[in-house]
Amino acid sequence: MIKVGIVGGTGYTGVELLRIFATHPEARVQAVTSRKEDGMPVAEMYPSLRGRVDVAFSSPDKARLTDCDVVFFATPHGVAMAQAPELVAAGVKVIDLAADFRMQDVAAFEKWYKLPHSCTDLLKEAAYGLPELNREAIRKARVVGNPGCYPTTMQLGYAPLLKAGVIDASHLIADCKSGVSGAGRKAELSLLFSEASDNFKAYGVSGHRHSPETIERLSHLTSDKVGLLFTPHLVPMIRGMHSTLYARLTKEIDNAALQALFEDAYKDEPFVDVLPFGAHPETRTTRASNMLRLAVHRPGDGDTVVVLVVQDNLVKGASGQAVQCMNLMFGLDETTGLQQVPVLP
Repeated sequence: MIKVGIVGGTGYTGVELLRIFATHPEARVQAVTSRKEDGMPVAEMYPSLRGRVDVAFSSPDKARLTDCDVVFFATPHGVAMAQAPELVAAGVKVIDLAADFRMQDVAAFEKWYKLPHSCTDLLKEAAYGLPELNREAIRKARVVGNPGCYPTTMQLGYAPLLKAGVIDASHLIADCKSGVSGAGRKAELSLLFSEASDNFKAYGVSGHRHSPETIERLSHLTSDKVGLLFTPHLVPMIRGMHSTLYARLTKEIDNAALQALFEDAYKDEPFVDVLPFGAHPETRTTRASNMLRLAVHRPGDGDTVVVLVVQDNLVKGASGQAVQCMNLMFGLDETTGLQQVPVLP
């Protein structure tokens, strides 16, 4: 049985990890940290976990994280890199859901996250946690940087096209929308019900920190220079993400062959569902599941390809993907504990 520690168990990604591990047959949560809630049973804060999770929150100094086999950091940026060296030295594997181990470009990290990187040695060996594109590195890793939610949709949407060399990599456009839970569990004016409900807005238009992460990873898929125009939006729903990706075709390719690029790329992937050509995936078809669905379009049979991608931002976009990585790191079937069917309506 894998002994699991969770640092930062009171946020949305933390409770999503707890929900997943409540039914995971090969892992047991041994410690969940929270300074403020030290001693409080997890199920008292989250009644949905009553009868499923019997641990209490503990302050970091009491948690004995070095006794765990793997520790997940569901924390703000900067926390994991401060604690990872001690854990790794004790033989504990680390999976960070924040950005500390996502980007190999330290200067770019420090520019976008306004933090000095204090753990560059471990960063060099960290594996980027997108299994569909980096599975073998994850299997062997001691440290995994879980991808951002938006970058997951963009990479899986663009990957087959970039690998085939059929699009102009320098002019990619990503128009993406996320539910409010993507901003985290915090008291902030723009996230209040009266502010976010019945409203729709873009943000980060002049630059968003998921852009350099996505560009760095997409650059591994092509020898061409990658240029990405990425605009995120906040939509009035709790969870869910929809990315509309645009690219210009540079080679002659018919629609059947275009569809085949995606079907061939993901035919063996348990958590990527390629819909029929021209379909319209909906966010609710992935809610509370680790599934990502996508569909390919070619308006007017012209030189523009459009890829529609949906996922649950808290599951495949965060905690579910992290557990998927853990399964790989410990030699389990990748789907273990992640077979939840999406919730409808």
